[in-house]
Amino acid sequence: MDAAVQEAKLLRQVNALIVAHLRDQNLTQAAAAVAAATMTPLSAATSLPNHLLRLVAKGLAVEQGEAARGGGAPAAFDSAGGGGMGRPLATNAVDFSAQNVKGPSKSFSKHEAKHISDHKNVARCAKFSPDGRYFATGSGDTSIKFFEVAKIKQSMLGDSKDGGRPVVRTFYDHMQPINDLDFHPTSPILISAAKDNTIKFFDFSKTAARKAFRVIQDTHNVRSVCFHPCGDYILAGTDHPVAHLYDVNTFTCYLAANPQDCSAAINQVRYSDTGSLYVTASKDGSLRIWDGISAECVRTISGAHGSAEATSAIFTKDERYILSCGKDSSINLWEVGTGRLVKQYAGAVNGQFRCQAVFNESGEFVISTDEQTSEVVVWDALTTEKVARLPSGHTGAPRWLEHSPVEPAFVTCGNDRSVRFWKQTA
Repeated sequence: MDAAVQEAKLLRQVNALIVAHLRDQNLTQAAAAVAAATMTPLSAATSLPNHLLRLVAKGLAVEQGEAARGGGAPAAFDSAGGGGMGRPLATNAVDFSAQNVKGPSKSFSKHEAKHISDHKNVARCAKFSPDGRYFATGSGDTSIKFFEVAKIKQSMLGDSKDGGRPVVRTFYDHMQPINDLDFHPTSPILISAAKDNTIKFFDFSKTAARKAFRVIQDTHNVRSVCFHPCGDYILAGTDHPVAHLYDVNTFTCYLAANPQDCSAAINQVRYSDTGSLYVTASKDGSLRIWDGISAECVRTISGAHGSAEATSAIFTKDERYILSCGKDSSINLWEVGTGRLVKQYAGAVNGQFRCQAVFNESGEFVISTDEQTSEVVVWDALTTEKVARLPSGHTGAPRWLEHSPVEPAFVTCGNDRSVRFWKQTA
């Protein structure tokens, strides 16, 4: 993730330098076009006179010096990656391109669950931090509970030193129910999206803080939020049919220039691991894949869940596939390059809530919930065979499921207001 963050920041700097160079050459229209295409604010594209030319001259001098000494490309760059701009994508534990998959499915290890907290209203969403050390839950009671995973594990072992209370603190600053949460990729910042049309920023490094220190006021109910891997942008899915992109430093809002006939509210927005793509899952059942730099829609999968709502969509680690879930009780795997349906994971009923389908930390299993039976359902990601049905322990249907990005652990939230933490036992 650190490499992806640095790459994204470098790309933003290069775009800003290009815009500044064009503007300094009085090529105003070209500067504006590049700024719009790359989502680079014209006001942010400031540099020393001829800064880009100076950097290019230095780079060429270094390159020529290396060549004269018989060396290759500068060590700071990977010549195999298109001039060093792209780091290799992460690989999946599962090769979804394999045809005619045969052989037994993997076994899903035993997990134990513990009821760790209650909200005063429906527990609507959850999110882990990128390092897996923390997670937060959002509720219909407008509160956000912030948990430390290590404390939960201690309490499950029975040796907690703080009375078995894994809730580190509770944030109160919204006027209406919380819809979604996300953590900054590198800083101790949690953001929340709510029905009060706001995105709020909480600094969890300050132990006494209970209120947001920054607020983005949107024009619509904010249904989903996601940080860009560089941390400088936030993507927001709202009741408006086009995703809103915010610069976290200026709060400037950008919209896609070509919305591709978008007409329905967005249930979820998610970036790929490198930020080169993002996906929107909409109430009209469609999935749309967007270029993460130009915000151009590069593929629409209409009717991905028939006429039912598409409620969640996430990328695989290699960004070649998208896992989606919908209110038609289907969980589907789509190929990004073609829009082709690759696999289906059947056997869980979901038609009422914003069901989530996620991968485990290794990508070998798909995990979701069943509203009808109140179970957690697990499939082998490659064979699509259902390998486990676990009683959720919730009274009524689980509302949300979120898996840790680093270990075999996940969280479920319920209409019964409860939050349950699950971890592997064997």
